[in-house]
Amino acid sequence: MKTDTTRRGVLAGVLAAGVGGLTLTSARELLDQFAPLSGDAWDAANRSLPDTVESPYGEASVRYDEFGVPTVAADDEAAAYFAVGYTQAFDRLFQLDLQRRVMRGQVSELVGESTVEDDAFHIAMDFAGAAEATWDHVAETPAGPLIEAYADGVNAVIGDGQLPLEFELLGAEPEPWTPVDSMLMEKQISWDLTGNFAELRQALLADRLGEETTAELYPERLDHDVPILRDAVEGERLSEDADERSDGETGRENGAGAATDNGTEGEDANAVGRLRQSETETGTDVDTDTGTAAEHTAAVGPALLNWLSKFESPPGVGSNSWVVSGEHTKSGTPIVAYDPHLTLMTPPLWYEQHVETPKVSIRGVTFPGVPFVIAGANDSGVWSFTNVGADVLDCYEYEFDEAGERYRYEDEWREFETEERELAVAGGENRTITVRKTVHGPVLEREGQTVGVAWTGHTATRTTEAIYEFGRSGGLDDVLESTRKFDLPTQNLVYADAEGRTMYYATGKLPIREVDGEAVAGNRIFDGSAGEGEWDGFTPFGESSWDGFVPFEEKPHVIDPDVLATANQRVTDDPTHYVGTAYATPYRGRRIYDRLDERVDGGEPTDLDFHRDLQDDVYDGRAAQLVPDLLDAVRTSETSGLVDARDALESWDYRMDRDSRGALVFARWFEHYRRELFEPAFDDAGLDDSYYPNDWVVATLPADSQFFAERSRAETMVAALETARDELDEAGWDTYGDWNSTRAIEHPFSVEAPFLDYETRPVDGSRATVKNYRVDSAVGSSWRMVVEPGGDATAILPGGNSGDYFSEHYDDQFDRWRNGEQKAMDRTVDGGEVDVSFVEDGS
Repeated sequence: MKTDTTRRGVLAGVLAAGVGGLTLTSARELLDQFAPLSGDAWDAANRSLPDTVESPYGEASVRYDEFGVPTVAADDEAAAYFAVGYTQAFDRLFQLDLQRRVMRGQVSELVGESTVEDDAFHIAMDFAGAAEATWDHVAETPAGPLIEAYADGVNAVIGDGQLPLEFELLGAEPEPWTPVDSMLMEKQISWDLTGNFAELRQALLADRLGEETTAELYPERLDHDVPILRDAVEGERLSEDADERSDGETGRENGAGAATDNGTEGEDANAVGRLRQSETETGTDVDTDTGTAAEHTAAVGPALLNWLSKFESPPGVGSNSWVVSGEHTKSGTPIVAYDPHLTLMTPPLWYEQHVETPKVSIRGVTFPGVPFVIAGANDSGVWSFTNVGADVLDCYEYEFDEAGERYRYEDEWREFETEERELAVAGGENRTITVRKTVHGPVLEREGQTVGVAWTGHTATRTTEAIYEFGRSGGLDDVLESTRKFDLPTQNLVYADAEGRTMYYATGKLPIREVDGEAVAGNRIFDGSAGEGEWDGFTPFGESSWDGFVPFEEKPHVIDPDVLATANQRVTDDPTHYVGTAYATPYRGRRIYDRLDERVDGGEPTDLDFHRDLQDDVYDGRAAQLVPDLLDAVRTSETSGLVDARDALESWDYRMDRDSRGALVFARWFEHYRRELFEPAFDDAGLDDSYYPNDWVVATLPADSQFFAERSRAETMVAALETARDELDEAGWDTYGDWNSTRAIEHPFSVEAPFLDYETRPVDGSRATVKNYRVDSAVGSSWRMVVEPGGDATAILPGGNSGDYFSEHYDDQFDRWRNGEQKAMDRTVDGGEVDVSFVEDGS
């Protein structure tokens, strides 16, 4: 990894010779959007922490460990969180500022026309308004004053004037941080995990491909036997009634979902019919109150969907977590393992911190901009979160009047709630964005197509309060009570405490939709004018009562499970209420349960090493399904020139190791096989590869499928292998790591300033392995930790804890992460020197 001296040399080289091997003239043109590379850039290379910082909240201290993780210690919580704000901002200030700009729709103010469409979406969704409503609530809780102290700490760094390199390159300065900005980070996290327009996509698929094809490629339920709450998971429930089906429940938890690797697929007749109307006809109704003609504007169409799909949860984002009770560990204490699979970037999404006060001793990770540890451990327990895949966003269509200024709601015309907002554009013409809302939430519009959106994040949520309480919790009972306040995102909470208790709970608010008094699934487009599918007690941009949501006791959960694992697969085979559709394929979940079962059934206790090894597992279940048939097809084929590929696969153990030839052949063959299967039909339908079915469907497509009508399954397999062989020969790839590298992990300025990226290195894993890495989408294990509550713990980040390019901690964990190593995650405070002292103002 680079030293400070090397980093300064890189910058000097950029200044003198251009970026990325360009000529000096070309580099200057490329960097023209940046401020002149003057002495300010060199100032960024010399940023340093002061010995003393004045704090209006009193004394605190910060010690950094060998990996740049700060330990903040104070007698007063507010003083501690002022210091937390200071340390986060010093290490990650550009990341804080960029994230809030994205959510506020203010990126174009920095970079110009290229991000106008992105900003327009974020303004129209009014995430900032939801954050303001949330702060109005949180400000009155015990967490409120600490968030204000945190904001003051961030602003102390901004006021110091030592800005990171990115600001100097842009010639920009950040605005002061506010508590609302921290709430905006909660909304960003929630949107990244639950923002999903699946009902729009399924309608388009059914219309373009036909109902029969859609049913084949996007089944309502994937045929596997490894849900989170499998039959072998035993434990207590909060309510006996929770195990019984509620009146009117739909039984469709595993219904149709998005055409991504993150979910199962299907279709909805009502949605399909509405899509067809949107593209073929316009109907009119008569306003019984005024006699004015009302034009029915359909909710979905390709122009609108193609725009919205850019802002959805990234396909395939997922995570692993599991817990084993003390009965199956060497120490007799439970162990929790956790690795969330999120976007990998430079610097990492997560920031590690340690906070010590008389009331809390907590270490773990948070997102820069969020004061409190989100996933981590205190002296009582450890908690982690993976995505449920719950459906917490609904789409509505409406009747509009001829002028498009009113919408029908039940028996009356209503005015939209509107607000004009300016979208500033650097070097271009500013835009005026009209934010429109109905009783359900924001209205999104594109080329005459319109959809109303209700999302559980568009209200005052209490998740920040819950996370704050987790840090102060004294065991399972405390965490269980705080989980009631965890409104969004919907997550699989896995917890264990030092007393030996364990828990799984599906957090977040789950809407109950009704049409004509009957509960229905949410994977459809609702008639907003008729009031279909509304959520009782939900107040957009206000404070909700959550009356029309699944009661806490009836959400999926189990208290004191012996062994339990989550990998974003469906929650249960026997749901009490509709939860959602966007479940992952079962490969990771099956592998984790298989290895845990083997160890437990063999009677050998587990330890931290075993769980770290399981996190590093790269066995690919897709290969086990497909390679034997592929080899049979090759052996019976008359195609020549496949000997090398055949030999590589025959000697392969289905592990996606960077040094493996077989892994490379399989990975490239699988992508070409998918394309051979679907490209002709999808191209004819005007659908790109983002709409292709998930890997489980590809692997289990039967030999009598319509997609093998022109060419048999075996012939299709062989044709794909020929294409893969030619690709490998042309590219010169020998092993999996030649293609599966860290090149996808980029800094936001990767194109303009590639020296800010981490170095490209080969890496293990695939999208179907426990050690998760997706080179095509830059998604993978964004943090790993293995923790014994009250005992030993280890963890690792995919890069470094500092976002300062010139810091020794910019990438000092990168190779350890890549190689499956972890470092100590110790909550003890060593007696080393204090790096920064926070003192009372004026002292």
